[in-house]
Amino acid sequence: MQTLPIRLNPGDDLRAAIEAAVRGADCRAAFVVAGIGSLSGAGLRFAGAEQPRRFAGDIEILSLAGSIAFDGAHSSSHVHMALSTASGEVFGGHIMPGCTVRTTAEVLLALLPEWDFSRAPDAATGYLELVVRARKGDGDEP
Repeated sequence: MQTLPIRLNPGDDLRAAIEAAVRGADCRAAFVVAGIGSLSGAGLRFAGAEQPRRFAGDIEILSLAGSIAFDGAHSSSHVHMALSTASGEVFGGHIMPGCTVRTTAEVLLALLPEWDFSRAPDAATGYLELVVRARKGDGDEP
């Protein structure tokens, strides 16, 4: 396992920047271990909900954790965030595209270069679930 601490800048899309950092490290399997910071807008999908809830204004990231998988050029994130609004309300769920960094986001990634993560339909859950495989040698196809 390798660690990769990153700092995101104002205007960055939280999810896209995390995925880009993992991709830039030439890694196909990673976990978001922790994250804090602030957002100017966010989208969370709550458990069982079809559509995300959008938030605007000053938002604090209280915690951030999840997994990043790459299946070829396609990335698949399963990242959860707890956030606090300016009035102190706390919400949590799956992060969606459009979570825009306000001042900073400080994120710790755990890169797993010896593993391949992907997602596949799971008959038991009805969702795309994480598939974990040991990465094959350099001369083998993944």
